[in-house]
Amino acid sequence: MAAETTISTVAHVIQLAVAPVFLLTGVGALLGVLISRLSRIIDRARVLESALEAVDSDHTPAWRSELSCLALRSRLIHWAISLCTTCALLICVVIAALFISSHLAADISAGVSLLFVLAMLALIGGLVCFLREIHLAISSVHIGPR
Repeated sequence: MAAETTISTVAHVIQLAVAPVFLLTGVGALLGVLISRLSRIIDRARVLESALEAVDSDHTPAWRSELSCLALRSRLIHWAISLCTTCALLICVVIAALFISSHLAADISAGVSLLFVLAMLALIGGLVCFLREIHLAISSVHIGPR
């Protein structure tokens, strides 16, 4: 009878851990997008920096302005990646805490709730940084005649 109770308890904890695992999957996909954007920013900055070293022309002020914008975008993406990674780590701790509390038969619901709220705040912060970076990227693009 004790084995059935243990198995049902573990099964229940697995059911509780499924939602955070799906959230973790979504955050992982978001991190992939953010890292891709960071690599594109870095590639563009390298092209502009090498162009600035190679020529001294009338385009230099515009290129320097674009480099400044790219630097700001890279800082925002850095913060977004850091916050989303923090979110993912906190979600992992939530999942581990669920299993540990089940094994120890301890009530750590307040701690788990706090960790989950912190994870959501980190995700919100990461998404706000991402949104700001997208806004900067779109505002720096000029399509059509000037």
